[in-house]
Amino acid sequence: MNKAIKRGLLILAAAVAIVGVAFLGLYFTRIQTIGSIERLTDYEDGYNLYRMDIKYDYSIDDVIEYGIADDQTMIDAILKEALPLLPVKVKAPNFGCTAFTLTDTDGDVHMGRNYDFRNDTSAMLVYCSPKDGYKSLAVAALDNVSANVPDENMKKKLASLSAPFICLDGMNEKGVSIAVLTVDSEPVRQHTGKPVISTTLAIRLVLDRAATTEEAVELLRGYDMYASSGRDYHFYITDASGDGRVVEYYDCDSETRELVATPTEAVTNFFIRYKEQVLPNQKNGIYGHGKERYDAVLEVLEAEKGNYTNDTVWNAIKSAAQDPNPDEITSNTQWSVSYNNTELTAEIVLHRNWEDVTRYALEK
Repeated sequence: MNKAIKRGLLILAAAVAIVGVAFLGLYFTRIQTIGSIERLTDYEDGYNLYRMDIKYDYSIDDVIEYGIADDQTMIDAILKEALPLLPVKVKAPNFGCTAFTLTDTDGDVHMGRNYDFRNDTSAMLVYCSPKDGYKSLAVAALDNVSANVPDENMKKKLASLSAPFICLDGMNEKGVSIAVLTVDSEPVRQHTGKPVISTTLAIRLVLDRAATTEEAVELLRGYDMYASSGRDYHFYITDASGDGRVVEYYDCDSETRELVATPTEAVTNFFIRYKEQVLPNQKNGIYGHGKERYDAVLEVLEAEKGNYTNDTVWNAIKSAAQDPNPDEITSNTQWSVSYNNTELTAEIVLHRNWEDVTRYALEK
């Protein structure tokens, strides 16, 4: 073997070693993250509650800067951040509810939330501690990444690494909680020249960066919204002061779809701005549906006014929970959660198993 060949082989070996070290450097904390996956329930139907600690560094800014033009570019941006260097392909998911706030007699602020969607799913409690943001806990629907049993094989474990970017509700260490709810209008797609953000990335942005509801609203004003998965959405945001607002892209039959934040005690799947034009137990065109669940929550809050406790939260949650209906995308309550924005704790129930409550805290 001549010297040139030997030198070439040495260079190749060194290059492979460098790539290997770089890969291990990137994936060491991702492997730690996968290792933190823990199943918390054991239901016969196979749809369970899991938890995961996100130990790898991520940047929500980098995800946004990749450029989001449609569902697939959104997924590609998430995969570049969660699974760098791996040739992974994931199709964009279709995902789709009731949320409200109250202050109990001890002064604790709660956000109650039902996530309703016709497709059954496991749920992942996602704990994040970003270097450039606030600690948070949030809930992701694992069916959206085809990982309902996330510890079953390596493919599903890897898919679970995308969890920070697919959460549908959550709370951060400043006591800001947020939930996304679907509405029936055309999906918003703003074009004002601002950076583009999609639905679940907006949730991650708020959890990582907002210390109050007002800060969350101003953060979202800095982006053009792209409503992903062929649905339109609005966001319910509360904070430790009890400032509860729904962020809607209004007017829903206009082209500009400007962001409007409206104070409200509760919200379901209709535009609060059109509340007077929405009737219960029916579809109301682009204005939305679910007024009967909104009325049920307000009825509980009115009946227990002056004596609010955590039981009030659960009574309101139960009043708006839904059984499965294959013809209705926002039926079938997948999980119900009571966030305590003051104590930074939460309680979660899967699939209306009301006696089986998982309690958890942001610091544990």
